[in-house]
Amino acid sequence: MTTAATHRAIEAVWRIESAKVIAHVARIVRDVGVAEELAQDALVAALETWPDAGVPDNPGAWLMATAKNRALDRWRQDALHARKHEELGADMDAREAHIVPDFVDALDAARADDIGDDLLRLVFTACHPVLSKDARVALTLRLLGGLTTDEIARAFLVPEPTIAQRIVRAKKTLTAAKVPFEVPQANDRAVRLASVLEVIYLIFNEGYSATAGDDWMRPTLCEEALRLGRVLVGLMPDESEVHGLVALMEIQASRTHARVDAQGRPVLLPDQDRSRWDPLLIRRGLTALARSEALGGMSGPYTLQAALAACHARARTAAETDWAQIVALYDALAEVAPSPVVDLNRAVAVGMAYGPMAALELVDALADEPSLKNYHWLPSVRGDLLAKLARNDEARAEFERAASMTRNARERELLLERAREMGGAHGRMQ
Repeated sequence: MTTAATHRAIEAVWRIESAKVIAHVARIVRDVGVAEELAQDALVAALETWPDAGVPDNPGAWLMATAKNRALDRWRQDALHARKHEELGADMDAREAHIVPDFVDALDAARADDIGDDLLRLVFTACHPVLSKDARVALTLRLLGGLTTDEIARAFLVPEPTIAQRIVRAKKTLTAAKVPFEVPQANDRAVRLASVLEVIYLIFNEGYSATAGDDWMRPTLCEEALRLGRVLVGLMPDESEVHGLVALMEIQASRTHARVDAQGRPVLLPDQDRSRWDPLLIRRGLTALARSEALGGMSGPYTLQAALAACHARARTAAETDWAQIVALYDALAEVAPSPVVDLNRAVAVGMAYGPMAALELVDALADEPSLKNYHWLPSVRGDLLAKLARNDEARAEFERAASMTRNARERELLLERAREMGGAHGRMQ
């Protein structure tokens, strides 16, 4: 394997394994900032070792073991600095007798809580009330999702330096406040739940529609978000929005295999082969939605979005979609969780229900919205509406503008293809 290929393999492994490594090490060192540093040390070691030695059979276990060893080395160094060498000896022998064989078994038993999941501990720790809401979400996406600051910035529609500063300050704040690495007790969980749900959903979204790179999707992130959501349901079974979020993710994930063709190119919702949608995930999603509704969750933003997804899931064909109902659900969502992105999605639904001209007026009203300045879906949606109105030259310009804004290679190809189609005599009529 060439050095370049090895580096690509390391990047792929890091995407999959980094959250587990950070979470596990954080349980040992009790500091998420230190845990990320140690995990990064393991990554550097892989970059130095694997090009010559080859990628190990179990690269995730290699990274985990290396990070654990770094954690033990750090503990030894801290202990040596804190005490006289002779005072350390007996304590070192006693502690390592418990720690070294499996490194954290004794700590697990001493600090066991009612969830037993390192990754969820990491979410709740990063979502501590000592941090602002934006800092909680950004830090958890960084630690749990392994996303770069650029990817997080695009998810938030804010400048990259803003996200970088939030993450640095958040880690320093958690360390200074000596926030414990644990799942909070029941009374405190509710306080952090909104941020936890947002974090999990943003991770799912990054997997469902990758911000950057060569792939349209990152299924591993979707799977991890779903796993965390399902664990959270077990922890908080009476919270309607937990069920609502899981319902939304289950239904969205059901389309995974239909969202790309054999060459990995994107397939948009109207063109998807619905026989490839996963019926088990749809059933699970609809069951979770019913549970949320039974708990009074129809005023919650995640439950409303799950209801939107359910409208598509229940339609046997694209033509049978109840777009008027979808518009009504977006109206409700705009009341409880107003945002320009919700308004843009509502405009798409209006276009399907009542025609492209009605939708174009709504989209044009969003043209000066600052948070959508670099949001490629705005010109993409506008291009689609213009294409339906046979305003091909304008549509081509919008698709080209959208293509220049996206960082995802597959998405760029799709948008440029649509731009080329606008060069024909009739354009693309849908």
